[in-house]
Amino acid sequence: MSRIGKKAVDLPSGVTATISGQKVEIKGPKGVLSFMATDDVTLTLEDNAVSVKPRGMSKRARQQWGMSRTQIANCVKGVTEGFKKELEINGVGYRAKMVGNVLNMTLGYSHDVNFDVPDDVTVTAPKVTQIIIEGIDSQRVGQIAAQIRAWRKPEPFKGKGIKYKDEYIFRKEGKKK
Repeated sequence: MSRIGKKAVDLPSGVTATISGQKVEIKGPKGVLSFMATDDVTLTLEDNAVSVKPRGMSKRARQQWGMSRTQIANCVKGVTEGFKKELEINGVGYRAKMVGNVLNMTLGYSHDVNFDVPDDVTVTAPKVTQIIIEGIDSQRVGQIAAQIRAWRKPEPFKGKGIKYKDEYIFRKEGKKK
């Protein structure tokens, strides 16, 4: 039995859900998100809450049960609060700034790195060593953060590079003479 799947996803005030077949569409103050569930689960809307039930007790149905409930909960959180990832830049001369809809980063290469920001997320650089990515879709926010981080991953000797704000970099000791 899925402990997560048993709980219904409550819809706060200002959020509406419509279920058509296996598709759930969540509308809220920040926008609209939808999730397409597999045929292994049944979706129902009752008492201003979305509940998910498995269609049988196969291993796949039980896996999809908890996952579907969590995806719907993420949609509800996204249209009410939104998601946010913070990146920090460490290193001498490493910096970032927003130029229109393009994130311009100086990361120690012979050229500046320009990252075009998609329309469904908001990227800001309040300081030259900080990047904040915000949006309503958890997957898109995480994907954009990972793409920006991939330009210069933090290295273990000096810790230079782009890292998540709460990320711990395991430091290595340098060469001995």
